[in-house]
Amino acid sequence: MVNLKVNNEIINNINLVIFDRDGTLIDLYHYWSQMIKMRAYLISEKFFLSKDDTNRIVFEMGVDQENNCLRPEGPVGIKKREIVMQAAVDYLEAKGYKKAYEVCLDCFKDIDVQTENKLDGLIKPINGMLSLIDSLHSKSCKLAIATTDKTSRAELSMDYLKLTDKFACIIGCDAVDNPKPASDMIDYITKKLNIKKEESVMIGDAITDIKMGDNAKVKASIAVSSGITPKEQLGALTKFLIDDVSKIEVF
Repeated sequence: MVNLKVNNEIINNINLVIFDRDGTLIDLYHYWSQMIKMRAYLISEKFFLSKDDTNRIVFEMGVDQENNCLRPEGPVGIKKREIVMQAAVDYLEAKGYKKAYEVCLDCFKDIDVQTENKLDGLIKPINGMLSLIDSLHSKSCKLAIATTDKTSRAELSMDYLKLTDKFACIIGCDAVDNPKPASDMIDYITKKLNIKKEESVMIGDAITDIKMGDNAKVKASIAVSSGITPKEQLGALTKFLIDDVSKIEVF
């Protein structure tokens, strides 16, 4: 077991730390802005869209290019892959395009394949992430990832960072019936690892992460403001609010 120090408060006797990925372990905008643009540009090629329509699809999927940020309401970075894709489908169907769903599905799959071996330009670790993972792992604390991305993509990103062997469980929302903020992902992880929820901590950057931790009744939910959600919104949900994971001490 380990103890965590967050804002001068101690969280005692922890056997499992569950991380969100995007905005918590890796830079949210750096990764998703590029992935969304690649998806939108490929969709645009298939339908011969104008630049305005292409940019609008980028926006509908959750990237605010004018302000270089993700939209706080998402869907990308907060909601599961199918909902992000549906935002593009809805826009295209409203414009009268046929077979929008099928084309978008193929485009998402194609971009997955194209980026499998090109993650060096997409993955940027959050400040302090690597040292925290090393510290927890060296003290035999179990580590897990619960992300809104696909499980295979989450595993791929950790493979790239050479961290896969340090995580006891890596899952995406495709592994469970109900996405965040439902407790399903934490239920899955704690059952698989046979660890009590009261010995577990959830760390994430989104409201859905903190609510998932609360719904699962873990010992504590730690919010980091290194992602998509404003500090004041996170602070209303948990007293454990920090700038990023570098502010967590392990002993």
